Amino acid sequence: MTTGTPRLPAERIPIGETFELGSHAVTEEEIIRFASEWDSQYFHVDRASAREGPFGGLIASGIHTLAIYQRLSVTGLFDGYDVIAGKELRQVRFLRPVRPGDVLSGSVIIDSVAPDGSGRATVMTSGSLRNQDDVVVLDVQVEALVSSSYSPGPDTAPTRSGS
Repeated sequence: MTTGTPRLPAERIPIGETFELGSHAVTEEEIIRFASEWDSQYFHVDRASAREGPFGGLIASGIHTLAIYQRLSVTGLFDGYDVIAGKELRQVRFLRPVRPGDVLSGSVIIDSVAPDGSGRATVMTSGSLRNQDDVVVLDVQVEALVSSSYSPGPDTAPTRSGS
């Protein structure tokens, strides 16, 4: 979405709809660069040692895989909505290794949108990344806060004890 373009409120997010998020080609250079800075375990950064390790070669860090999902979900869907912040990662499952040359495609389902105080809503999503062989490599459930036009009525305002 272009800077300055109005973003939509939570009420405009279509519950139950599945969105395809596009794809990202993972390179060996990217895996090593990311892991060198953020997760420098040998099977992410050292080709020779990784060949002898449990995965038989370099694999992407799980955090790198999650970052790819985040990027695809923002550029493919959430950049059009007035997101306030992430709230909770309810479930993150790394199901298969991500290797150099993999092309990851993402999808997200909008599970629910619920008021969460004046001016915001909690949006629950379920998402995944699949490789070029249509094998799921990441499964994730995310809760985020999105701006909302919801405003509680006077009978839903919090009360103080003893008042």
